[in-house]
Amino acid sequence: MLTHLSIKDFVIVDRIELDVMPGFTVLTGETGAGKSILIDALTLALGERGDVSQVRLGCERAEINVTFDISRLPELSQWLNANDLYGDADICLLRRIIESNGRSRSYINGHTVTLQQLRTASEYLVAIHSQHAHQSLLQKDAQRELLDAFSGCDGLTRAVRAAYQNWQDCYQRRIAMELRAVESRDKRDQLEWQLHELSTLNFTSEEWHALQTDHSRLSHVATLLAAAETGIEALSESESSILTQLNAINSQLRNLLEYDNQLKTIVDLLDSAHIQLQEGVYELKHYRQSLDLDPQALQDIEQRLSAIHTLARKFRVAPEELPPLRETITQQLEALGADSNISHLQALEVTAQAEYFKQAQALSAVRQKSSKALSRQVSAAMQTIAMAGSEFSVALIPMEQGNVNGLEQIEFQVAAHQGLPLRPLAKVVSGGELSRISLAIQVITSKVGTIPTLIFDEVDVGIGGQVAEIVGNLLKQLGKERQVLCITHLPQVAATGNQQWQVVKLAGSVENQHVLSKITILNQQERVEEIARMLGGINITETTRRHAAEMLQGNTDD
Repeated sequence: MLTHLSIKDFVIVDRIELDVMPGFTVLTGETGAGKSILIDALTLALGERGDVSQVRLGCERAEINVTFDISRLPELSQWLNANDLYGDADICLLRRIIESNGRSRSYINGHTVTLQQLRTASEYLVAIHSQHAHQSLLQKDAQRELLDAFSGCDGLTRAVRAAYQNWQDCYQRRIAMELRAVESRDKRDQLEWQLHELSTLNFTSEEWHALQTDHSRLSHVATLLAAAETGIEALSESESSILTQLNAINSQLRNLLEYDNQLKTIVDLLDSAHIQLQEGVYELKHYRQSLDLDPQALQDIEQRLSAIHTLARKFRVAPEELPPLRETITQQLEALGADSNISHLQALEVTAQAEYFKQAQALSAVRQKSSKALSRQVSAAMQTIAMAGSEFSVALIPMEQGNVNGLEQIEFQVAAHQGLPLRPLAKVVSGGELSRISLAIQVITSKVGTIPTLIFDEVDVGIGGQVAEIVGNLLKQLGKERQVLCITHLPQVAATGNQQWQVVKLAGSVENQHVLSKITILNQQERVEEIARMLGGINITETTRRHAAEMLQGNTDD
């Protein structure tokens, strides 16, 4: 419940501090006094977007603080705790600041928050019914939303929307896959042909390196043999071979060791060189034996290399890139196979469709039941607001194919007079009748749900006389269950309030001071004067005052 409202430097408001009582509070004042400013300030604190035009001229910033008692709102308390926004026990303080430079700041219980968080919190706290609600009542979407609000099926409507979205997502994925399947048929054929070519060649990176080595060796085998023969001849087989000469030198030096022992190191090195040369000769002879003039082997290798180069040119890659290309094409084909599992997507779509219809049918059942109750209650209310004999009905019109909102369209129908058939609301009622029906629906739908504070912004437009008194009593009755604030221009409605606020516009008391708007909580005598003004205008007579006093006396609580 709203307990306190503080407004500072907002539009033409200097400073307002209001303690808000339970029950039914009416807000009155002359046209242009600034009654709507209160609603504008409150909606700003509840998360509406603001701008610098809302900062009072000459001031640095506008500030709105709104305090709520949330002792009976456990869901909001849980949300505040979950978002680390909890303050004092059972209290929720919303604060909004608009700077003259355009910057905006929002707070919940002293914690900086986003506008979306402010809006989320406000959904638990306040519901505002605007003076233009009767026009939106002609729209099918607004009619559906009113029925669903009356039904209390928010969770089910969210489930239907989610199920429908999932169904449509599955449908779109299947359609996209079928299109891709058609588009990729040629691509698949091409990839399969390429993979066949590469698989037939059966070429690997290891083979490429081996072919390069073998081809180089076989194509130069004569040169290699000649070099090996020359080396062997020079090292060991000629009369003055290197080994023979080395052996002779080393033998001579060894005989001289008795004269100079320093030759020992040299002799050892030459012995080691002799051994290594012998091993080199051995390996060179072994290498000579491995060399084989094999024209057929060389021809086979050249044919294999030719096939590899031919395929590489066909694919426009280097020969060594053919094996990785084969792997890439294999992966592309596997991916096409996985993506083209249309039957799997069809199964998912069928499952999603079944889930949607399950949720939508459950929603339809709730709507069917609630539509009868809403029709009955609104029809009863219409009898009390100068529409005797009229009938209101909520029709559920099935659709061939469901949508995100369910399986049916919601249509409000009315018979304005007894004996007339029910017809769509937009085609039957006059402006005044529409205002009365809208108010009846708003009062009745406001009785359901858990939002503690209801604000009616001139929803009584288009009515007067006895009907206005009945409307006031309806709002007063609603105020016994909820906290109700109503901006009104009708004295009959104002007289039914438990508390009355008056908005007045004051001219600046000194030169160059701007116009100000002030809100005053009226006592009983002040209420008589204000209601008398609403009844009789500027010149208030004693008769008008007596009438105003009688109206107030007649609406005093038992």
